[in-house]
Amino acid sequence: MPSALIIGGSSGIGLAIARMLRDEGYALTLAGRKLDRLEAARDDLDAAIVVADVSSEDDCARLVDEHVAAHGGLDVLVNSAGVGIAGTLADTSAKAWDLQQAVNLRGPFLVTRAALPHLRMTKGYVVNLASIAGTLPTPGLGAYGASKAALIAMTRTLDREEADSGVRATALCPGFVDTRMAAWTGIPGEEMIAPGDCAEIVRALLRLSPYARIPVVVIERAGEQV
Repeated sequence: MPSALIIGGSSGIGLAIARMLRDEGYALTLAGRKLDRLEAARDDLDAAIVVADVSSEDDCARLVDEHVAAHGGLDVLVNSAGVGIAGTLADTSAKAWDLQQAVNLRGPFLVTRAALPHLRMTKGYVVNLASIAGTLPTPGLGAYGASKAALIAMTRTLDREEADSGVRATALCPGFVDTRMAAWTGIPGEEMIAPGDCAEIVRALLRLSPYARIPVVVIERAGEQV
């Protein structure tokens, strides 16, 4: 049975992708910081869970090891954990900047680096949740957008570097998605992108032939740039 490791898989986009992958026949490991959310998702999806903080290098290596021990390999890695702190660049503290770079960029790098030996064995797939804010100027989300722009660049480079191994990588770049993270916008949930929309794109990516490579997918919200 193929298996998938979803970082940030207990809520939002990550949980929607996890549900889709379960329906597609994948054995799952969900990783996140909050045990209660992971336990609720585990009961719903019959998944293994790992409590981990992606800002910790040791945790990133451990969660990959625990997934492989549970499932015998790794076919799909989804880096969906993220944090966004709104504010102009002039008002952004170094602490807020560093946290967003650590979770949104360093974490996916560390997890992916640990996972690559296993993904090469299966010619697997890496999905990184970036943002449309990483593709265009987004006042008030400068630090967040910078982390996501770097994640897009990392994903494109990874996809190119791993072409000979068969590993593929895609950065999903949605506008505002109906999740807790976007609640601050005041936009009604029904006017946002649905988490399931992102999951359906991942489903389509996994069904492509091995030589089709799509390093970036931008998902615009109707009527707005983000």
